[in-house]
Amino acid sequence: MSTRLNHKVAAITGAGSGIGRAIAIQFAREGAKVALLDLDETQVKETLALIEATGGSASVYVCDVASQSSVETTFARLIKDMKTIHILVNNAGIAHVGTIEQCSSEDLDRIYQINIKGVYLCMKYAIEHMKSHGGSIINMASVASHVGIPDRFAYSMSKGAVFTMTQSIATDYIDFGIRCNSISPARVHTPFVDGFIAKNYPDKKAEMFDKLSKSQPIGRMGKPEEIAHLAVYLASDESSFTTGSDFAIDGGFIKVKKA
Repeated sequence: MSTRLNHKVAAITGAGSGIGRAIAIQFAREGAKVALLDLDETQVKETLALIEATGGSASVYVCDVASQSSVETTFARLIKDMKTIHILVNNAGIAHVGTIEQCSSEDLDRIYQINIKGVYLCMKYAIEHMKSHGGSIINMASVASHVGIPDRFAYSMSKGAVFTMTQSIATDYIDFGIRCNSISPARVHTPFVDGFIAKNYPDKKAEMFDKLSKSQPIGRMGKPEEIAHLAVYLASDESSFTTGSDFAIDGGFIKVKKA
């Protein structure tokens, strides 16, 4: 095990699967005490088992990031259990496919509650404890925060908000030693992607997987572990001169154009 995050307490939302699980596992390998936040108790306990199997330290907190009472209660328990918090990773989020005409007000509200309000609430209750000693906040934005992607109106709106919230927090809390950065992945191969393909393209799964992979100029989807390695850097003291920045990890999606 490495020690880049030794003696640090890290809270990770959406830690039950995909990118959140990969970040949690990597943080534990780097010596952090990890608070695993997720609404799905079964999945998050699977993440806990994976961490403990390799000698890492973690605790489970069932939390609905869209609920202020749930987030407030969770962070109160977390601080009681772990005494402090040094790192927050806002990873929990949902997707929506469709243009503005295909996005109902109910769809928009649901996206807002989780992808925007959830990030706001977790930062609000983490920052009040970080102010005494500093810390690192990492928000999961998206390439959709930066470029127009077809049929992603609501999702793009929410990730644009995550991007700008990151800059605001970095500005408002720099004198408290709190750094805030965001990560903007392109498509990452997670169980969500497999489920999306199976649900919407049951007869063309291989074809759609190949198409989605090639939407990144590098020719493949990202791996959750690749996002996790970047998150470790942003959480660690190695990035102590970095705040208010967004890091695209996108296989060239935003800036690389293939001939």
